Amino acid sequence: MNAAVTRLPDHQIAPLLEGYRLEMVRRRRMSAAGLVILAICIVIAAWTAEVDPRKFVENLPRFTSYIGRIFLLDDGRFVLADPFEWYWGLGKWLGKLGDTLLIAYLGTLIGAVGAFLSCFGASSNLATGPTMRFVMRRLLEFCRTVPELVFALLFVVAFGLGPVPGVLAIAIHTYGALGKLFSEVVENIDMKPVEGATASGASRWQAIRYAVVPQVLSNFASYALLRFEINVRGAAVMGFVGAGGIGQDLIESVRKFYYSDVSAILCLVIVTVMLIDLGTERLRHRLIAAERNP
Repeated sequence: MNAAVTRLPDHQIAPLLEGYRLEMVRRRRMSAAGLVILAICIVIAAWTAEVDPRKFVENLPRFTSYIGRIFLLDDGRFVLADPFEWYWGLGKWLGKLGDTLLIAYLGTLIGAVGAFLSCFGASSNLATGPTMRFVMRRLLEFCRTVPELVFALLFVVAFGLGPVPGVLAIAIHTYGALGKLFSEVVENIDMKPVEGATASGASRWQAIRYAVVPQVLSNFASYALLRFEINVRGAAVMGFVGAGGIGQDLIESVRKFYYSDVSAILCLVIVTVMLIDLGTERLRHRLIAAERNP
């Protein structure tokens, strides 16, 4: 049995098709206008930054030749021809890499604890008042807006060279970033358990402990692990300004043109970050799965 197909008369279809055509024309015009504005912004940005395409093309061979040289030993052989000579400083570099991981871990831990304590005051549904929420939001914005390297430079001047400036810089930036994420998670919770706890006589912190934390803990842990991945990469760069870690050896090798050492350290950092990313990714997925299937 064939199903009957209902078709509107032509005089009713025509206005609908015309409306559809006009809407598509409007969207195409908006897309074209957006592309034009984007192109203008790119041109203005390039002009402001004094971008010179000709200079870029002229110096591109220098970059490619440098990449080629970092994979050659001092005698001109490929680095894999003698891995022992390539990684002559493996013991020292592993120690520096361990410092980098500890800097990232401690900075993430301090920042995450601070973000956990502050996010409830920055959320719209749990803040004690608009003044507290405004102050906490602005504080978090300041901490995550200033680049980590700027904080590291300031702390290097204050505390000297070493891992302490790196830990403090990462902790402050992590505090601002995670505080923002944590507060958004808190704003999306179900408020009925909180209202029930408050109605039964619980204090503010008791309601947070027993009605809010169970709802947000897995998301908090997931964001903290993700931030740890980011901080490992950031900690590797902190050494450029003397804030400890493997970055100090890397920038020294770059400045002294120790080409094979540059590639050895870079490969070591890349493999380490890759392993950490894979491990934390699996942990995050398990936490998310545990939350969805309690």
